[in-house]
Amino acid sequence: GEEELSLQIGDTVHILETHEGERRCLKGVSCPRRHKETVIPNELPLVQEVTTTLREWATIWRDLYVGNKREMFNSVRDMIYDLIEWRSQILSGTLPQDELTELKQKVTSKIDYGNKYLDLDLVVRDKDGNILDPEITSTVSLFRAHEAASKQIEDRIQEEKSQKQNIDLTRQAKFASTPAFALFVTLKNVVCKIGEDAEVLMSLYDPLESKFISENYLVKWSSSGLVKDIDQLHNLRAVFTDLGSEDLKREKISFVCQIVRVGRMELRDNNTKKLTSGLRRPFGVAVMDVTDIITGKTDDEDKQHFIPFQPVAGENDFLQTVINKVIAAKEVNHKGQGLWVTLKLLPGDVHQIRKDFPHLVDRSTAVARKMGFPEIIMPGDVRNDIYVTLALGDFDKGNKTKPKNIEVIMSVYDEDGKKLENVIFPGAGDDGIIEYKSVIYYQVKQSRWFETIKVAIPIEDVNRSHLRFTFRHRSSQDTKDKSEKIFALSFVKLMRYDGTTLRDGEHDLIVYKAEAKKLEDSSVYLSLPATKLEMEEKGYSTTGKSAQNLGNCSISKDSFQISTLVCSTKLTQNVDLLGLLKWRSNTSLLQQNLRQLMKVEGGEVVKFLQDTLDALFNIMMENSDSDTFDTLVFDALVFIIGLIADRKFQHFNPVLETYIRKHFSATLAYTKLTKVLKNYVDNAEKLTEQLLKAMKALEYIFKFIVRSRVLFNHHLPASCDPSSAARVERAAKGVPALTGCVSCVSADCREILLPLMTDQLKFHLEKREEPKACCQLLSDILEVLYRKDVVRDADDLFSFSKTFPLLQDFLMETFIMFKDLIGKNVYPSDWVLMNMMQNKVFLRAINQYAAVLNKKFLDQTNFDLTRSNWPRLPLL
Repeated sequence: GEEELSLQIGDTVHILETHEGERRCLKGVSCPRRHKETVIPNELPLVQEVTTTLREWATIWRDLYVGNKREMFNSVRDMIYDLIEWRSQILSGTLPQDELTELKQKVTSKIDYGNKYLDLDLVVRDKDGNILDPEITSTVSLFRAHEAASKQIEDRIQEEKSQKQNIDLTRQAKFASTPAFALFVTLKNVVCKIGEDAEVLMSLYDPLESKFISENYLVKWSSSGLVKDIDQLHNLRAVFTDLGSEDLKREKISFVCQIVRVGRMELRDNNTKKLTSGLRRPFGVAVMDVTDIITGKTDDEDKQHFIPFQPVAGENDFLQTVINKVIAAKEVNHKGQGLWVTLKLLPGDVHQIRKDFPHLVDRSTAVARKMGFPEIIMPGDVRNDIYVTLALGDFDKGNKTKPKNIEVIMSVYDEDGKKLENVIFPGAGDDGIIEYKSVIYYQVKQSRWFETIKVAIPIEDVNRSHLRFTFRHRSSQDTKDKSEKIFALSFVKLMRYDGTTLRDGEHDLIVYKAEAKKLEDSSVYLSLPATKLEMEEKGYSTTGKSAQNLGNCSISKDSFQISTLVCSTKLTQNVDLLGLLKWRSNTSLLQQNLRQLMKVEGGEVVKFLQDTLDALFNIMMENSDSDTFDTLVFDALVFIIGLIADRKFQHFNPVLETYIRKHFSATLAYTKLTKVLKNYVDNAEKLTEQLLKAMKALEYIFKFIVRSRVLFNHHLPASCDPSSAARVERAAKGVPALTGCVSCVSADCREILLPLMTDQLKFHLEKREEPKACCQLLSDILEVLYRKDVVRDADDLFSFSKTFPLLQDFLMETFIMFKDLIGKNVYPSDWVLMNMMQNKVFLRAINQYAAVLNKKFLDQTNFDLTRSNWPRLPLL
């Protein structure tokens, strides 16, 4: 009938209005009683967009078939099939949030690429992928969105071309630009006949440097062939975090699994009642090259990888040696024994990963950190880890007929001899322990352990703590083993005499011998030199009889070497930086410490960025009644900002932004910073170099000033009259607009800044100077004035209108510009929204100027005959 609509399943009905008070609705559509009504579909906006896109492309696809354009036909077919598949996945509602977000990105990218391929209109979106509404989007924002969208599509086209040339750059480029990423590992099964309880230690390894680059992930395996903790069954997951772009550049990375059995000395011994138990003995290794996974060349998270197992050749075969042999070998005779794992590379740090991949990484997932700092250390990320590697040892057999079975026992003590509990971590996924016992190599004089253990001590206890290593011979017979005592000791303090932490690298420790009871007493050995280097520094002779006896201990001919790596955001190894961080302990050296800070290596400064900035502003605030340190603190601040601007440390920009936004608290810093900056500007001829550095750091200097002033306002008592600082505050709030950070939304701020800006704009534009910077500034101003939270008044318009001496000139220039823009294609042909927005702005402006035009044409007293161009205006 005349009042019926022909509809298909899936069509959406939009009811615009009702007539004469009657409710006219379609069957099945609920219509509330109001004049204008809208039906909001239950489908996601993206699903609706896909549906609309498929219908539009289907018509074009048919035309391509009729026109025998085979290549384009096949390309569009593939894109249509992809969109149909992805639409079904979105509608299913079964995807986890991270996968849904990733899929939405793929869908919008495919739609935009397809529209460009088919010469259709460009679609502009917000950061979440939603189509921008031109009715609520400013002209400047819309233009910038068009620019960004065009660039993304061009990048996608180049990417498609690269893929056609078999150059896989997508994932590799993605992860290369990501400051941090992680390797997610799931241990599915250990197929290995061990016969005893075992420890499975998994870590990342650099085969070219022959060193481990991550902590261990420790899984305790039972003799029955299952994980010892039954609660972890089918949930053996770990994420190796803090990997960065430097790791992508490694030529090779291996995933190494070491299996250490825990039981008797030799497996072939069967009389278990008389044998020593609980000994850690080498069993074998499994190695897999994961370079392609780390670099993003392969990515199949569902694939289970089999890593073949290589047993030790003899029970005195070092695990490190076996690892290198397996890496060098082309094949491993595994006889069906090995590990089954799945591997997946994840972008982001551990916090981001937990947020983006909650179905993979949760609170029960073990986190194995990189042995070293990540490329970005966010404020609040407190870390105090010391990695200790038991490296080498050479022990004389003594009164034994054969070399000893050496077991190294590592523990942590304070200076009073109290043992610190639960501060030693043999691997992620395991709780802290009191002492760590090394692997025992059977009858070996020169042991090579290369076992790395993490020591995590509370920061306040580090300066009083030391590592103690005791050495004991272990016997295979239980009765003999019980009679074996500790025969030697080594130790090393975690803090040096100058207050810095133990240096990274290798340490040749002195092996002391004494009665077992005396070795238990820390007061006996703590006053003695711990390393051979320290012994030389203290003036002891390392040769001859004089070096053999020191107090109650004698120096053994045995040798023992460890290596350490300190990863602490609170403890530094740099004396100059330590002097600044602990400036209160000796204020007489404060000026020297501030000067020395600017000589510290940049990598050390950025590791302690938050503490360093806190120290600088504390110095400034605690000396608020004096300007003695203001210039030095300002220069130090400029030095740090300059460091972060350096390409090497540019990924720390978000860290500095976070610090200013969340951690900065110096309420009066703005007065001192502005005073020093003003002094530099006023004395520019004398202080050229300092001023140049300050200008380069100007953006962040002003961000500190603004944040300080905002904090000051928040803490200002209600009874206090702020008028004395009103103009400073109003100017400070608006200054970011000059540096691209548009936040000047208050009217009093614009009262100061807009006249200044418009005068400068006119000056530079008339001279045709800095056109790009002028356009950027003008765009930022217009963007602010467009915002809903900005209350515009007549002064704002006056600031612009007074740029032109006469109103007629202003109108004439404006209309000539309109005419030129209408006659030219300023924007690309597919920027339909932008072209429509341009016409809309022209129409709105002409309507607003209509009153002025009528007055100039119809009022005889004001009509200006000298303006010969006026009659041509109607041609617009």
